[in-house]
Amino acid sequence: MSIIRPYGDTTGDGMVQMSFTLPIPHDKRAEGAAAQLANKMGMDPALVVHAKAMGPDFTFFVVYGPVNHLVDTSKVEVLERDYPLLSPKDANLAIRKGLRRRLTVVGACIGTDAHTVGIDAIMNIKGFAGEKGLEYYREIKVVNLGAQVAVPELVRRAKAEKADAILVSQVVTQREAHVLNTKEMSAAFREAYPEHARPVLVAGGPRFTEQMAPELGVDRVFGRGTTPGEVASYLVDTLVTRRLARSAS
Repeated sequence: MSIIRPYGDTTGDGMVQMSFTLPIPHDKRAEGAAAQLANKMGMDPALVVHAKAMGPDFTFFVVYGPVNHLVDTSKVEVLERDYPLLSPKDANLAIRKGLRRRLTVVGACIGTDAHTVGIDAIMNIKGFAGEKGLEYYREIKVVNLGAQVAVPELVRRAKAEKADAILVSQVVTQREAHVLNTKEMSAAFREAYPEHARPVLVAGGPRFTEQMAPELGVDRVFGRGTTPGEVASYLVDTLVTRRLARSAS
């Protein structure tokens, strides 16, 4: 079945729950405003199930109710994974045989972003979701620059380390900072390197989607829930497997 409706209490009842913040003090009028907004968004009737003041001038709401919208899953567009998932052992073997040297990855949170949880989850040995990070891979040299790294400094370190790939994590998204910072980074690398010598550029963060790669000027985007194994497998496929295939042809 390609046409579906949201599910809440019973199948196909169309019930959804959503949250948002309004710039208004918490009182009965504020709750009415939240219900009115949800109603205008297609939730009818809208029930305010939670409201909490966030300081004197803002209120956070959770609303619940039915919507009439349907979803046609046959028209949903996604970017399918186009590379095989490798175990650390297989990834190491591919790098050792294909590159005959270690693969160098430089990572950072750029701009004013001080949230290193994303880049650390991918690069540090402790990893994420039960998988070891890139530091666990013997054939990958990891250079984690940490937080608030200026783009010129990232380019400089990439050249000094002879980086094969650049991983940039962006968690702060106010005023589209994650988009602007990533575009600045990709433009800087394209200016600093000839196209054939440029490192592979990878961006990641909870507000990115995989389809944004062309807009951002990067080679790949990873969104929320990405594991170190997925990143390692992509890098091996791009920097080893596919390059060897192109050189052989």
